[in-house]
Amino acid sequence: MKLNERSVAHYATCDSPTDHAGFLRKRVERHHHHAHHGTSYQRRWFVLKGNLLFYFEERESREPVGLVVLEGCTVELCEATEEFAFAIRFDDAGAKAYVLVADGQAAMEAWVKALSRASFDYMRLVVRELEKQLEEACTSLAACRKSPRRSSGRKRHLSNPALLPVQEKPAVLENGYSTWGSGPERDGGHSKPPPLPPRRRSAAGSPAGSPAAGLSPALQESPVSPETACFAKLHHWYGQEIAALRREWQERQKRGHP
Repeated sequence: MKLNERSVAHYATCDSPTDHAGFLRKRVERHHHHAHHGTSYQRRWFVLKGNLLFYFEERESREPVGLVVLEGCTVELCEATEEFAFAIRFDDAGAKAYVLVADGQAAMEAWVKALSRASFDYMRLVVRELEKQLEEACTSLAACRKSPRRSSGRKRHLSNPALLPVQEKPAVLENGYSTWGSGPERDGGHSKPPPLPPRRRSAAGSPAGSPAAGLSPALQESPVSPETACFAKLHHWYGQEIAALRREWQERQKRGHP
């Protein structure tokens, strides 16, 4: 790959956003006449922009001394004499590997994470996953729009007669009085009859045909037939009892008893 040195140098030092930056030690292997003489480390200032990793001699340097294009490579931890070391290795056989050493565990993890996400291959995977999620979201939204909308709770309430509020019916009057069978329903939908008036008792404490002494007619107890449902029937029932009492009184008068 051919790169324009002036454009690359300008991009390295311009005000474009930086993905990561910091000091790292770069391993340098020295060879002399095909003989391995040793390994040393150079402290450099590294700047990551996109998939380009620049390194400078000093932080204030105006031009980079090297560039690593992070494509077709992997970033992994490596065993080295130095602690907190990691390597950038390329897939091509014979390609140079870069061994770098961070100042600590946190710095090493941050660099490995940033470098692993710098390549276009990684970005391509991210974009593909985002496109898949967007397609699923659009499909789900289209299905929701096609499905019938649920009616509101108020509409369901009004459409269900069982949920409608009970409206009390006006009382039906018979002979000027309301009948208990025509009033509103109570106790689970069954009409509730009026309470029975107390039974009228004689002076001995048992039911009799004559009124008890000292009791006013309002306090006398009388039974009421369960079939009594209106004032006319109630009036007729009490009329029979009064007529019997009147006949009994007339017979006593005839016999000379007051």
